[in-house]
Amino acid sequence: MAIEVEKVIEIIVTVGSLPAEIKPDDDIFDAGLTSIRALPLLFELEDRFKVAFPDDWFKVARTPRALSALIEELAP
Repeated sequence: MAIEVEKVIEIIVTVGSLPAEIKPDDDIFDAGLTSIRALPLLFELEDRFKVAFPDDWFKVARTPRALSALIEELAP
């Protein structure tokens, strides 16, 4: 399953309420993602891509590109 980084960015911007100009290698937490917004983002990504993130996802996937790669790795 090829996950397009642009789709992940769109979800991050919409659900995470981050600036639309976020780039694939920008740290989403440095860009303003808070812990309060991280949980709905997690749920939306899991639902949209039918994956289950590990508890430490925010340590290993802090950029849209890394999130895309993690989703590809976790996808059935």
